[in-house]
Amino acid sequence: MKFSNRLALVIPTKDRPNDLRLMLQSVEKQAVRPAQLIVVDGSQPDVRHVTDSFGGLAIDYVRVFPPSLAKQRNAGMARLAKDITLAGYLDDDVVLEPDALENMLTFWEKADQTWGGASFNIVNAPDSKGVWVKTVFGLDNDRRGVVLPSGWTTAHGSPRADLEVDWLCGGATIWRRDIIERYTYDEWFQGMGFLEDVDYSYHIHEKYRLAVVSSAQVVHNSPPVRPDRHFLLGKYQIINRLYFVRKYRRVGLSVARAWVAIFAMVMMHLAQAAILLERSHLNRAIGNFAGIFAELSGRQERISGFLK
Repeated sequence: MKFSNRLALVIPTKDRPNDLRLMLQSVEKQAVRPAQLIVVDGSQPDVRHVTDSFGGLAIDYVRVFPPSLAKQRNAGMARLAKDITLAGYLDDDVVLEPDALENMLTFWEKADQTWGGASFNIVNAPDSKGVWVKTVFGLDNDRRGVVLPSGWTTAHGSPRADLEVDWLCGGATIWRRDIIERYTYDEWFQGMGFLEDVDYSYHIHEKYRLAVVSSAQVVHNSPPVRPDRHFLLGKYQIINRLYFVRKYRRVGLSVARAWVAIFAMVMMHLAQAAILLERSHLNRAIGNFAGIFAELSGRQERISGFLK
């Protein structure tokens, strides 16, 4: 099938040359290849040797250091070729199924101008657990891909049919060119970001429809949080969540409901620490308390750091 759109992919990367190599190998195997590939490198040392080994992909290499995910994504999109009509972001630890790009482009051939963005279907996405308990506190519910009034989001899962949603995963998403030109990632989100993709896509969702394309499948080989970074994750969970909620009070998000959800989340971390005897949950709860203290003391804190 001949497609009318020309696709570019931006791949931010940091210190994961082996993952990046697997990702680029999966791009090589695509039935339809992208018209442009842009690797935005925040690694130390850099991974130029990896991109140079894929001569058949004609990769544009961009260096952004020190690394920050939102900044890297913006820098990549600033390098789009003039003839590109669709552009998106892929995490460096994503592996595309052989027909993923073809199926994504097929979706866009049929999409009208009401659609702003579409996500690949992450087939190994974890399922939500304990949904009925979390629903009481605004942490989850049984609808997939929605933003709740508390500012928490429900997972997409791996849908068997195309799914219309409120938000999209930042590392496996395609956007129309005109959307890219009007919306940029908020660089208040530093380091690994945390909620930077929800912030970006939810803003676009105010005017455009968003979808998860079930047949455009990928695997996300996300590594676990490093043992020494659970405290940092706990702070991220408070500071970045409240920033996001305050930003979107105009469309119905509630700071009061966010605080209720935060209380429940902290209690869950403490319970998991006591029951499972895992230090990681305790450190995450301590990070939560540090974030709460920063918020209640009125400090305008921005967190930078990486979890993996």
